[in-house]
Amino acid sequence: MESLDTKTIMSVLATMALGLMVLVTGGIVYLTSVEWRDRRRKAREKRQQRQTGKS
Repeated sequence: MESLDTKTIMSVLATMALGLMVLVTGGIVYLTSVEWRDRRRKAREKRQQRQTGKS
């Protein structure tokens, strides 16, 4: 009986660990994509300012 409870607890803990890993990985992907998009936007603005300044 105790063995079944231990297996259940371990299964729940493993599932929670997997869920947390997926959550953290998703957060990292999100932050990376936001930074990449922001860098592109800043580079585009800088290019437009240079082109506007030359005209």
